[in-house]
Amino acid sequence: MNIYFCGSIRGGRQDVAIYQQIVACLKSYGPVLTEHVAFPELEILEKNLNDAEILERDMQWLAQSQVVVAEVTQPSLGVGFEIARAITLNKPVLCLFRPSSGTRLSALIRGSANNRSFFVGNYEQREDFEKFIQDFMGYCSQQRTV
Repeated sequence: MNIYFCGSIRGGRQDVAIYQQIVACLKSYGPVLTEHVAFPELEILEKNLNDAEILERDMQWLAQSQVVVAEVTQPSLGVGFEIARAITLNKPVLCLFRPSSGTRLSALIRGSANNRSFFVGNYEQREDFEKFIQDFMGYCSQQRTV
């Protein structure tokens, strides 16, 4: 199962260590097409790409994915765009949010939760998000066989 992971890049990189943990967990379920989001040196890796090239590449990866997992604690226009695009492509989406961060989750994200294929999981530690990912991947696998 191809996985598309979203996390803040230009909106702030303060959660990159958490992204690394999430991507490590996701890799046990299948290829993470966007694992570079968890690289601390991401801006160096993408310095030769312009914005249009990044958009085209990422939208191709999104189209190739079966599921989307987004870490939404750090507000990001790009992550919101990716989530909206995933919804229009009928991709199941899991949003992971850390309430202790002091940020507030968008009402549009929280309000979309519990839709047939859109979920929000509040977590504080690794064990929490690992459980949400396990449940989400189980749900997605079951939906593919139905």
